[in-house]
Amino acid sequence: MPTQSTSPHLPFGENKNAPWYGMDILSVKQFSRTDLEYVFGVAHEMRGMVERVGTFDLLKGKILANLFYEPSTRTSSSFTAAMERLGGSVIPINEVKYSSVSKGESLPDTIRTLECYADVIVLRHPETGSAAIAAKAARKPIINAGDGVGEHPTQALLDLFTISEELGRLDGLTVTMLGDLKYGRTVHSLARLLTLFGARLNYVSPEILRMPKEVMEEVADKGIVQTEFGSLEKVLAETDVLYVTRVQKERFEDVADYEKVKGAYVIDPDVMKAAKSEMIVMHPLPRVGEISPDFDDDPRAAYFRQMEYGLYVRMALLAMVLGKA
Repeated sequence: MPTQSTSPHLPFGENKNAPWYGMDILSVKQFSRTDLEYVFGVAHEMRGMVERVGTFDLLKGKILANLFYEPSTRTSSSFTAAMERLGGSVIPINEVKYSSVSKGESLPDTIRTLECYADVIVLRHPETGSAAIAAKAARKPIINAGDGVGEHPTQALLDLFTISEELGRLDGLTVTMLGDLKYGRTVHSLARLLTLFGARLNYVSPEILRMPKEVMEEVADKGIVQTEFGSLEKVLAETDVLYVTRVQKERFEDVADYEKVKGAYVIDPDVMKAAKSEMIVMHPLPRVGEISPDFDDDPRAAYFRQMEYGLYVRMALLAMVLGKA
């Protein structure tokens, strides 16, 4: 059963004994190793079903509200595709600024309104902690699709699932995180999850974009070896997973600081000659120059497959919180 979760929501007429039924998905801290094995088992089954039949009626009659206060292409489309593959329907709300919110409506009121129409709500919001506020107001499950620089738990879950599917294991890997480690909520969440599998973590970034101290302290408390570097050269040869992030221009108050670091690291075929033949390169996307398109055809380039794995993980999560997995 899930750990450290919020209290379950229990709508009428569903299987109340199913693991994760009626639960919110707010943080990676909710997941134990056993929980992850369960999620990935369901996701693997979803992958097989999609490959065999495409769509099926597991969630027929169920409705998802996609509530996005920030622009999104990948996450929004992934949840839409996941729900429709499962036979459900979607209410897409991608321009919240033009809705009642612009009239001053509070987040809790928006949530209470949408749950009158939907069985589950996926929320992306620019403010850290907003998903927890929404969950407190809701009677239906809330899935956090990113709250500011806080967490993006479904991205971290799909990242871990990608590693498992691509390399066939999770234990004892050397994972190198490269680029913007300060603002990148994906690497914060993934580092936390990797502590459950005894990973060795390398952080490669410009000085001003180092992994936050609080994340490193949390990881260190789990007995995980972490090392910081300014250059990729020293660690690439030993790396099993290279997780690349873009430098996020929108997070910088001073554009001059962004200009100094935006091209600090570029992954291309020449750089990757030093890497193992059996390893993978990941990226949450979008990319803005940190991985050369010339590398895309390399079998180690897993970032577009990573997007596909996200579909199966999100299908699994939707089925789980609605009592169908």
